[in-house]
Amino acid sequence: MTHGEKGNAHHRASVPSRTLSRAGALYHVRVRPLPWLPVLLLLALAAYLLPERLSLPGFGSSAPPTPPAVSQTLPNALPPETRELFERSRPATVQVEALDPGTNEAGLGTGFFISQDGQVLTAYHVVSNGRLFQIRTLSGRTYRARLTAYDAQADVALLTVQGRGPFPVLNLATRPPRVGETVLAIGNSGGDFLQPRRGQLLRLSAEAGRADFPQGTLEMTAPLAPGDSGGPIIDGNGQAIGVVSYVRVDETGRTRASYAVPVTEGNRLIEALRRGEQRDVPVVGLVFDLNHSGFVTPAGAVVSRVARGSPAAAAGLRGSELNREGNLAALGDIITTVNGTRTRNADEVITAIRRAQVGDTITLGYVRDGEARQTSITLVAKRSVPDLRE
Repeated sequence: MTHGEKGNAHHRASVPSRTLSRAGALYHVRVRPLPWLPVLLLLALAAYLLPERLSLPGFGSSAPPTPPAVSQTLPNALPPETRELFERSRPATVQVEALDPGTNEAGLGTGFFISQDGQVLTAYHVVSNGRLFQIRTLSGRTYRARLTAYDAQADVALLTVQGRGPFPVLNLATRPPRVGETVLAIGNSGGDFLQPRRGQLLRLSAEAGRADFPQGTLEMTAPLAPGDSGGPIIDGNGQAIGVVSYVRVDETGRTRASYAVPVTEGNRLIEALRRGEQRDVPVVGLVFDLNHSGFVTPAGAVVSRVARGSPAAAAGLRGSELNREGNLAALGDIITTVNGTRTRNADEVITAIRRAQVGDTITLGYVRDGEARQTSITLVAKRSVPDLRE
């Protein structure tokens, strides 16, 4: 993948299509293990909790909402104090549905109210491909919503519900989280509706190991899965300390650790969202082959596909070629430098591009058929390139 773009499923090696998986609808992508470092397999299996895919033929209809089935059984035993916290926090959490009318595809994740007038905080990747949005509350009511703000790099977004409040609110943290404390997640994975997942906070400021994943996250033991993305991580005081983003899984698909973007009342991220700021990631329009990137000569990021209508397409960059059977016949261009700085794999290219801003012009050095070449490309917002949508 490139700067925030994902690799083709055929060539993936980590979460979203490589060995990582998102938490909205856990989208598994396993990173191809290095033969000389098999011990890194577990570490490579970080995955975004992607929104679950579903079909919503009646999305946004005016028909009376059908209350969701609310399970009375909990997926794990809760001690009395945690059960009380869950029951108190649950009304402020919601199920988030995002629909693309053009493809009739929809995603399902989780969110939570942070204001009585209907502001819902969720993970950006849950809503990034949607054009229509609705939320479903514990009472079974559904409301249409608008995407009013987002920070794609931080993987957080703010929806505004089109309905009358006041809505129940989950307050954001007013103190820093503490390693070792018990935390509670509420989500929609496994067919459950707003159910609890309990764990411990293991680490602060964890790095994802992937340039296109949020950095500086909270690491936990809560057993999260697809459908939980965007849900709250709640501390013992009943305050939200994080927004669920991705998980790390092992070779069997079992969740080893879960990660959430930290949120604090009044911090720059939250204030920017409440002001309605929309911060997308810059892209050129390349999807990288993660199975080969870094393993070719010269070392570099191998282009798997060039997005239609993108700046990279206009610049004439080429992706990999497939034969009639759909098998790889020839590798695409190999990106070896960004603005003159050496880049040896896809992650380094993504990192270098994300240091720039939308509208900046960068220089890409690449190799095609053994010949070194160079091109200048102006970066655009990822949402402006429909062919990069997951």
